[in-house]
Amino acid sequence: MSAPRASTIAACASSLLLILAGPAAADDGAVLMAELHRVQAGENLLDLARSSDVGYVELLAANPGADPWLPRAGGEILLPTSHLSPPGLDRAPLVINLGDMRLYWRGPDGTVDSFPVGIGQDGRSLEPTLTRVVGKRHNPVWVPPPSIRAEKPDLPERVLPGPDNPLGEYSLDLALGLVRIHGTNLPDGVGRRVSHGCLRLYPEDIAKLYPQIAMGTPVLIVDEPVKLAWLDGELWLEIHPTPAMADSIEARRPAEPPPVTDLEARITALAGEQAPRVDWKMVGWTESHRLGIPVRITRPLAGEPLALKPE
Repeated sequence: MSAPRASTIAACASSLLLILAGPAAADDGAVLMAELHRVQAGENLLDLARSSDVGYVELLAANPGADPWLPRAGGEILLPTSHLSPPGLDRAPLVINLGDMRLYWRGPDGTVDSFPVGIGQDGRSLEPTLTRVVGKRHNPVWVPPPSIRAEKPDLPERVLPGPDNPLGEYSLDLALGLVRIHGTNLPDGVGRRVSHGCLRLYPEDIAKLYPQIAMGTPVLIVDEPVKLAWLDGELWLEIHPTPAMADSIEARRPAEPPPVTDLEARITALAGEQAPRVDWKMVGWTESHRLGIPVRITRPLAGEPLALKPE
């Protein structure tokens, strides 16, 4: 497994941050902020998600209709490697956004990294809150909690470090009972709603994050599936699937995107005097598709049409 991708950031007029990975940086003609990958023979989307450091469901959402197990060799896949950061990095250096199933870490030098996370199933998901790191464990011992033992009564009382330990090699314990940010021995669950409430990272991502996190580090949990930000004079919109849509996408069932509450008002407020530049047809396309990819929703200042026009 290759090392986690490095991210660079650019300041936005909205005081948010834009995380750009590799060739995904916006240029003057860009409309979708994503990498384009040509499928190689034998590739599948589960493996491609990990090698690209994106979540499995977010990769499926960005490529509706693609066969996750037998994508067409030579075909093109959008890699959602760029993200507008959620609000909150000014309140806490570590933000978990349930709305896009990603973790955002602002280091002491201001650099921001983002990693996909696996989150809780229905009824086990976290609520937005501010908490902190109260424990750090390398090669943690896992003691199955009662909720899991009720489902799997044959589990041992303690699971020692090793390939059978679901915490992986690193655990950051939060002041939320048994909730942790940890690695995993089942990386296929990253970027999916499959956990009992903890937050799973790819092993290579938690290995990068763990040494940077000090005891007491504030952790903000938010739920922001819709994000807006200005970058280099253009307004960008990123909308992710709802939890119900994410479950349908993973099961390869039809997923009907619901309208976003107050989307027009939010865009108009952030656009300010630039509101006449907003391409509302592009806004509607972004809302109705929910690809989880930043989309430019302002027309260029010169007035030329956008490179991509939704039908």
